[in-house]
Amino acid sequence: MMRLIPLTTRCTAVSGLLLLLCVSTSLPGAEITEAAREQHRFFEMNIRPLLAKHCYECHSAKEQKGNLRLDHLSFMKTGGDSGETIVPGKPEESLLMEAVRYESYEMPPEQPISDKEIALLEAWIKAGAYWPEEATPSESDGLISEEDRNWWAYQPVSRPEVPHAENFTNPIDAFVAQQYAAQELSAAPAADRATLIRRLYYDLIGLPPSAEEVTNFVNSDDAQAYEKLVDKLLDSPQYGEHWGRHWLDVVRYADSDGWRKDDYRPGAWRYRDYVVRSLNEDKPYDQFIREQLAGDEIAPGNADALAATGFLRLGIYEYNQRDAVTQWHNIVDEITDVTSDVFLATGMSCARCHNHKFDPLLQADYYNLRSFFEPLVWRDDVPYASAVEVAEFATRQQAWEAKTADIRKQINDIQQEYLDIRTNSAVSLFPLDVQDAWKTPAAERNSWEHQLAYLVERQAEDKRQQANWNNLKGEKLENWKRLDAELKKFDDLKPKPLPVLPTVSDVPGEIAATRIPDKKNSETFEPAFLQVMGGEVPEIESPAQAPHSSGRRTALADWIASPDNPLTARVMVNRIWQYHFGRGIVSSSNDFGNLGTKPTHPALLDWLAAEFVDNGWHLKPLHRLILLSDTYRQSAFHPQAEEYELIDPENNYVWRLNIRRLSAEEIRDTMLAVTGELKLELGGEGMSNEHDRRSLYFRVMRNSPVDFLHTMGAPEGIKSTPTRYIATTAPQALLMMNGDFTFERARKLAERWNDVSDDEAFVADLFRTLAGRPPEPKELERSLAFLQGSGEEEKQTRRVDFCHVLLNSNLFLYVE
Repeated sequence: MMRLIPLTTRCTAVSGLLLLLCVSTSLPGAEITEAAREQHRFFEMNIRPLLAKHCYECHSAKEQKGNLRLDHLSFMKTGGDSGETIVPGKPEESLLMEAVRYESYEMPPEQPISDKEIALLEAWIKAGAYWPEEATPSESDGLISEEDRNWWAYQPVSRPEVPHAENFTNPIDAFVAQQYAAQELSAAPAADRATLIRRLYYDLIGLPPSAEEVTNFVNSDDAQAYEKLVDKLLDSPQYGEHWGRHWLDVVRYADSDGWRKDDYRPGAWRYRDYVVRSLNEDKPYDQFIREQLAGDEIAPGNADALAATGFLRLGIYEYNQRDAVTQWHNIVDEITDVTSDVFLATGMSCARCHNHKFDPLLQADYYNLRSFFEPLVWRDDVPYASAVEVAEFATRQQAWEAKTADIRKQINDIQQEYLDIRTNSAVSLFPLDVQDAWKTPAAERNSWEHQLAYLVERQAEDKRQQANWNNLKGEKLENWKRLDAELKKFDDLKPKPLPVLPTVSDVPGEIAATRIPDKKNSETFEPAFLQVMGGEVPEIESPAQAPHSSGRRTALADWIASPDNPLTARVMVNRIWQYHFGRGIVSSSNDFGNLGTKPTHPALLDWLAAEFVDNGWHLKPLHRLILLSDTYRQSAFHPQAEEYELIDPENNYVWRLNIRRLSAEEIRDTMLAVTGELKLELGGEGMSNEHDRRSLYFRVMRNSPVDFLHTMGAPEGIKSTPTRYIATTAPQALLMMNGDFTFERARKLAERWNDVSDDEAFVADLFRTLAGRPPEPKELERSLAFLQGSGEEEKQTRRVDFCHVLLNSNLFLYVE
């Protein structure tokens, strides 16, 4: 619901003050439209895989039948022997459409593509044949060259010597100063204390300091006040919540399945809490990696490690998909893609269909990596409880079962026929080979059959859960009601079900060979590491503590978390830098390949990565090192800004701090904090409705996101989001100006100062609370002029409007 300000004069007055104080809607942002992002998603999810599947074998770098290549838009426009292949915007004039429809040429020659795929191609061409901006691919024989191996990201992490620089005690400043000299730049002056405390609070915990905290810090004569503030905030429980949200963006966390039904996942939030807890405890990052990829193998009795494997359960799930074969391939493919994106900043998805056109990643690399996940299956029956709790539950459950065995048998005799009917109706919708996998006794299945059977059984169980026993007829219904009533008499004996985790395990039985789907007689692949990084084939053994498991994921986790892996530490250090400075040393923080950007400070990146590993992979010392640097403490305003923007318009070399807009969660949480409504309770199940806790604790429903957060740029949890695009849009302005939530916070904010009758004191307190500073003389003058009213009622109305204005202003919504 939107609340429109009813009075024209009032609306005009508010708008006028907004213009005077600088409103959020006027601020420039990185204008990347949702339409552009959707175009890119459509191409990468539908068109590129389609072309790779049906066309690249005969029309790409390896082979060009008819002198035609279809692996880049430029080749399509040039065409082959028969002329131009596509005419963007005109599918009816495009030779490609004639060929796939078998109207002239018949392509692909073996059999036509599906009607759905034809429709996708037609829609793509009609919309202009979008192709991402990328270099034209070169011919490749599938071999890794010496030049490929020499790419900066694949070199061992070194510890460069810190440049000699006078007046610098922090190595970060010495490395940054070295680039200043090379680029003919210099640092901005140091920021004042009021700016620094607000910056630190938002960067570390995502909440504002109180006016009292700002005053005490600004007036403190303690030479170590800044260092102590950094330590205090790093020790705050809210640190894990704020930085946990960053991590959840990258791993595409959500509380729902996605697709049309978008079912809620009751236990998904335990992974979110695991992340928050791990960050607050400063768990070593290498352990953090291992637990997420292989917690069930490393520590099968540890509930926290099992919760960590929720990382492998974050993908979307289509509840009524009958093509179980493709569905499971998609599930494991996505796990493979996200694992390489998150931990290695290596975009593997292109290599799923063909050798990567720009990076030294072979299709064999993709399926070797995927093979580590080949035995994996989802689990929904693992208790989130200690061994003692599990034992106590089992004892009580056995006692209840013994007392109720006869009643339950009679109930089962009545229900079984109907349950079988519902089960069979669900199973019958699957292809026959999938049904056969489900019918195969569990002890005789291989890993592939277990995975298919899991998908079938999940739908069958959903069907059984929908049974309504009140639909039984006659005597059966009466008997069922009587027996159900008798069973309820024993409810006091029955233990409350233990909470369960969405987790994973390896399935028993023979592990099916990894093959390229949809490719006849394709070769098989075994677990192996990237060829450009040596291509080692690891020795894999079942873990002693988890003998039922293959140990494949442990081997992968150990390789990723090794100090010798050239990517892992660099990637994480870069992410931390990005969230503090607004841009990573490598700005493409999910892509360290040829399509990404090179580091602006390569020596600094390596030094930080080495320092990170040497400090035991702990994140808090890394934060502290960055935050205590002069580079971080400089102002967002530089006296030579006009000149420097010509040299470095993107501020890649950090000659000033970047001003940033608060995130969606920070805006909402801050509004609740400044009105005194915010409750700082850690953890627990996500909430579906508006509440007074941090935004982290909203349920993230992929198809129905929280309106306020979604409008202000929070991700949907569908794909890895290493960087949020900050755009200034009309819906955001309308939401902030007219939304009920914002107006109610303005009303609550005004009420907090009901006992302050003096307008000047009211304005001063409000500025200190929302902006972390007192008003400047001109701001005070304009504010007091706005607040002038003839009566008490009008005065309160104007105060509410004034609070509303400040909640929409730059001074509230931006951090310097």
